Amino acid sequence: MPHTYEYPRPSLTVDAVVFGFDDQDLKVLLIQRALEPFAGNWALPGGFVQMEEPLEAAVRRELREETGVSNVYLEQLFTFGDPERDPRGRVVSVAYYGLVKLSEHHVLAATDARNAAWFPVTDLPPLAFDHDRILETAHRRLQGKVRYQPIGFELLPKHFTLSQLQHLYETVLERPLDKRNFRKKILAMGLLIDTGEIEQDVSHRAARLFAFNQKKYQALEKKGFNFEI
Repeated sequence: MPHTYEYPRPSLTVDAVVFGFDDQDLKVLLIQRALEPFAGNWALPGGFVQMEEPLEAAVRRELREETGVSNVYLEQLFTFGDPERDPRGRVVSVAYYGLVKLSEHHVLAATDARNAAWFPVTDLPPLAFDHDRILETAHRRLQGKVRYQPIGFELLPKHFTLSQLQHLYETVLERPLDKRNFRKKILAMGLLIDTGEIEQDVSHRAARLFAFNQKKYQALEKKGFNFEI
């Protein structure tokens, strides 16, 4: 028999904070809303969870439908439930954050998104709902976690230079790092593979290209290895 609930039930949504990096800026993926509320405003990709849908499946579906982006590294971030966060009524959102290699993902707005684009986190338009708070929370989580887990490699191309790696960390952490100490520490971990290749078509002295050894990291992690930048 169907159940009759004494109390009203809030609606449930998911939102995705997807970060990318382009050698200069840490960027976040936004959509321009086509529907009210906040039609024409920029917002995080997301939407309502279907009744039989797991949360992660919902956020991946919304991300794919609104931006064309799929196969993304995602982690659950936080639950946002301020009663006044959505003018449509009582809506609770479970937010996720993700990391992508920009060169591997081309955005394409669809469904209820008028447009989709990457914005530097330091130069954002006004955001709909409480999405500025969600984005700020995701940025702080990324800054904390990137120092203790090698998730930063999710933002880099498959092959990268040590300068690119250091610049990524400096951009995410928003502070300079000593070049000598950074390289000494990262190389001592033994997690980088020298590809034997060098940069191509650059105006400066070509640097060696490295790759992250994911299998070695996973094996070391099981033995208690601590990654720390």
